[in-house]
Amino acid sequence: MSKVTIYSTPTCPWCEKAKEFLKENNVHYSEINVAADHKAAQEMIEKSGQMGVPVIEIDNQIIVGFDKNAMKKALKISS
Repeated sequence: MSKVTIYSTPTCPWCEKAKEFLKENNVHYSEINVAADHKAAQEMIEKSGQMGVPVIEIDNQIIVGFDKNAMKKALKISS
């Protein structure tokens, strides 16, 4: 099983879409609220080079934004 972490904020609609996609595909994930955790926000920026959310990490692969095709590929979801 893939290790999935999503860096998000409570007001981000694309973060919600990414989490819905993960739930629909029965993918377990950890969520980090970067609005509440400044250290995690810095970590996200260092990993991705981005300040925007969502940033999704799948087995050390960084996906910026809700990119369904990139997520499917990283998670090996064929449908």
